[in-house]
Amino acid sequence: MQHIIDRFISYVTIDTESDSSSESTPSTHKQWDLANKLVEELKQIGLEDITIDDKAYIMATLPSNITEEVPTIGFISHFDTSPDFCGANVKPQIVSNYDGKDIVLNAEQNIVLSPSYFKDLLQYKGQTLITTDGTTLLGADDKAGITEIVTAMEFLVNHPEIKHGKIRIAFTPDEEIGRGAHHFDVDKFGADWAYTMDGSQVGELEYENFNAAGAKITFKGKSVHPGYAKGKMINSMLIANEFINELPKDETPQETKGYEGFFHVHHLTGSIEETVLELIIRDHNKLKFEKRKELIAKITKKINRRFAKKFGEDIVIAEVKDQYYNMKEKVLPVKHIVFIVEKAMRELGIRPLIKPIRGGTDGCQLSYKGLPCPNIFAGGHNFHGKYEYVPVESMQKAVEVIVRIAELTAKGDYLKIGENPKKK
Repeated sequence: MQHIIDRFISYVTIDTESDSSSESTPSTHKQWDLANKLVEELKQIGLEDITIDDKAYIMATLPSNITEEVPTIGFISHFDTSPDFCGANVKPQIVSNYDGKDIVLNAEQNIVLSPSYFKDLLQYKGQTLITTDGTTLLGADDKAGITEIVTAMEFLVNHPEIKHGKIRIAFTPDEEIGRGAHHFDVDKFGADWAYTMDGSQVGELEYENFNAAGAKITFKGKSVHPGYAKGKMINSMLIANEFINELPKDETPQETKGYEGFFHVHHLTGSIEETVLELIIRDHNKLKFEKRKELIAKITKKINRRFAKKFGEDIVIAEVKDQYYNMKEKVLPVKHIVFIVEKAMRELGIRPLIKPIRGGTDGCQLSYKGLPCPNIFAGGHNFHGKYEYVPVESMQKAVEVIVRIAELTAKGDYLKIGENPKKK
C-alpha cells in the first residue's frame, strides 16, 4: 500500500494541467515534467522498448515470458489533468481508516468532503483515502491509472512465475481537452487490443460511450437607436434565446442519465449585432444522434425563414462538427476483450459494473483508429474539482485486475470466453 501511495503522490504533485487554447502538443510544456519522469521510472523497473516522441507520447514493452503465441495487449492512461480546476501545488492528504464521517479538507476555508452529499464515500469506511487540501484538484484522473499500470508492470517484472504474453503500455498528453488519441500511433503500439485505466469506482467496465458533436451557432443582428428601433432593430441575443427555447427542455445534462442523450449549452456571448452560442450534442444511439443534429438544422432554417425578407440573408449560421463516436460499434465484434475483464474481476471478488460512459475517453477514438479499447476503473471519485479523492485499496484492486487480465490472456482464455476472434 505505501508503495502505491508514494508513487501516486510523486505524480500528482507535478502540475500537468492541459490547455485547450494552445495549439501545441502537449498543450502545456509542464506536461513534459511528468512525461520525462515516467520514462526514467519505466527504465528503472525493467521495461523494454521505451520511447517518448516529440509530442510526449510514451510507449514501453513488457516482453512475453511464455513460448506460446498469444495476443499482445495494452494498457493506457493519460498524464494531463483537467483545466477545469487548479492543478498546481497539489497537497494530497492521507485519511487512514476512514470512519464514515465528514472529512475537513480545509478548515480555514471551511471546505468539507461530506458523505451526506457525496454518498459514495460510505463505501470506503475503514479504508485509506487520498484527498485534496480543498484548494486544487487531486489528479487521480488519471494519475491513479498511471500508478496502477506502472505498479502492475513492476509486479510482473518481479514475479516471473506469473505467465503473460507481450504487454504494451502507453501514457498520453492532452486527454482532458479531447486530444489524447490524436497523435497516438496505433501501428507503433502494436497491440491487438488495449484498455484505458481511466474509470471511476471499483468494478467499472465501460465499452459504450456517447456519439458526440459540437455546435457553434452565430446570430446576426441590426443595432439601431432604441428610441427609433420600431420595425428596424434585430437583437441577436434575443434570437439566440429563441433558439435555445426551441431545444427540448428535459434533454439537458441535469435532466438525463444512463442512455439518455442531451443538448448542452455551455457558452453564450453576445451583443445586439452578433451573438455566438456554443453547445454540445450527445447520444449513445447513432440514429438519435443524427436526429439531434437534424433538429439544430431545422431550428436554424425556421428562424432564417422568418427573418428572410427583413434581413435579406441568413440571420443564423450553424456549424456542427462531429467529435467522436460510440466505441460499442468497434468493440462488439471482439467482445471477448470485455468478457476477459469481467472474468478477471469476478475471480478477484469484484462485481463488474458495466455501464455506458456519459462522455468519451481516449479509448473511443483509439477504437476507431483500429485499436479496440474498453475502459476499466482507476478508483477515483469527484474528478475535476476540490472534492476529488481516491481510496488506495481501489488502486490496489486495479493493479490486481491488470495482472489477472495478463494471466488470463496467456492461458488462452481470450479464446474460451465469448467468440473466437480468429473466426471473425
